[in-house]
Amino acid sequence: MRINMITLLLVIPLIGSFCLLPFRENSPLNISRMKQIALATSLLNLLISILLWIEFDYNTTDYQFVYEFKELSFCHLNVGVDSSSLFFVLLTTFITPICLLSNWTDITEKLKYFLISFLILETLQIAAFVVLDLLLFYIFFESVLIPLFIIILTWGASSSRIRAAFLLFLYTLFGSLFMLLAIMTIYHYLGSTDFQLISLTEISLESQKWLWLAFFLAFAIKTPIWPLNTWLIKAHVEAPLAGSILLAGTILKLSTYGILRVLLNFLPDATNYFSPFVQTLAIISLIYASLATIRQSDTKAVIAYSSVAHMAVITLGLFSNSLIGLEGAVLLGLGHGFVSPALFICVGGVIYVRYHTRVIFYLKGLATHLPVFTTLFLIFTLANAGIPLSLNFLGEQLSLIGLWDRSPISAALGATGILFSACYSLFLYNRISYGSLSPNLKPVKDLDRREFILLFSLLVPTLLLGIFPNVVLEALHLPLSTLLYIVPSSTF
Repeated sequence: MRINMITLLLVIPLIGSFCLLPFRENSPLNISRMKQIALATSLLNLLISILLWIEFDYNTTDYQFVYEFKELSFCHLNVGVDSSSLFFVLLTTFITPICLLSNWTDITEKLKYFLISFLILETLQIAAFVVLDLLLFYIFFESVLIPLFIIILTWGASSSRIRAAFLLFLYTLFGSLFMLLAIMTIYHYLGSTDFQLISLTEISLESQKWLWLAFFLAFAIKTPIWPLNTWLIKAHVEAPLAGSILLAGTILKLSTYGILRVLLNFLPDATNYFSPFVQTLAIISLIYASLATIRQSDTKAVIAYSSVAHMAVITLGLFSNSLIGLEGAVLLGLGHGFVSPALFICVGGVIYVRYHTRVIFYLKGLATHLPVFTTLFLIFTLANAGIPLSLNFLGEQLSLIGLWDRSPISAALGATGILFSACYSLFLYNRISYGSLSPNLKPVKDLDRREFILLFSLLVPTLLLGIFPNVVLEALHLPLSTLLYIVPSSTF
């Protein structure tokens, strides 16, 4: 069972995709069956990932549930999970059914291909988190671009979707080309790209520096860090709701995982050398994104810019060289993966479906007719601002506390993000929810059952993990502590 668990996670979404292929969108019955098959597939994968979590052993740093596929001479697939990848796999399987339900009634054209795209994306993301080979990691890290490109290009919001899709594709492809060159260099010297072999190899500081810069460019674009964040804002604004949820919830976490797995693990000396540079970029990104957020008039653009600010805090935690900071970065990554999708559902789903606008100054007084929605919207807004009892609060505090011992000035500047996030989050909520209902807006119904289930499903882990963070932290103590040691420099 242990051997087959990860393979099931990878194969089940593909099986669901194949089951959708024979269907034609020529009747309401077929459309309903396609949706049910896709949702059942994603929920089954979520159940398997939970079983994987239950059977996971926290007392070892070794890879678990390892499986090697050697049946084909040209393909050697080696997969496994450790604590660094386990929770990202869980986040991926949790967010996928949320994505499918978010556009449950909105997508009417090419629905089959829409559902298949998200199921394939689930497999590709899980594969990126579980492969134990650097070249395979690059392949799956890049392969998510293809379905994302198709999703934005085909089901985007306006004619600007074409520009947004190409920006997403070209930005990330450009950065990853340098990562491919670095992987080829490693293979040239070591004759392998296996994770365990690379981790046992001593690499000179000069070699580490060049390799680190190549990997960091790819991860910085995917994070994204200023000035490489242009693609994310346009992609969020133009993507369908499910695409925005996926981008914020899991796609951005590929870079977080890549930094943990590659930069901190394989290139520790170069990471230590470049940490002040990364912290400077992260602080600039945080302040720039926060100030830009305050000036936005599009509700989805506000959430998109806030994602850039929160990812900057995650970056500060990752490069804090402290156990507290690393654990805080992972917690904030998970918290952002719950709260940001919920906010996109609020502004890009509930409000947009009812009023067909995302202009902040056109919306006013929604609490009058949407009391349940505004209550949940308030909770997620406060969580986005990092209030106590939320997972975001713990993530931000631990990231900044961990950074304080290494660089108090960087930690103090990073803490300005808490103030800025309160400003733009409360402005958005207050402007939309309170006051008299705008005369241009008609009274509408409150949340329906599907919308309430979506928001409540994201609220539960945000609060439960915010109150009981040890559920995650106990699994992170041991593996993340090994990333604090600096490997002595030597030549290849």
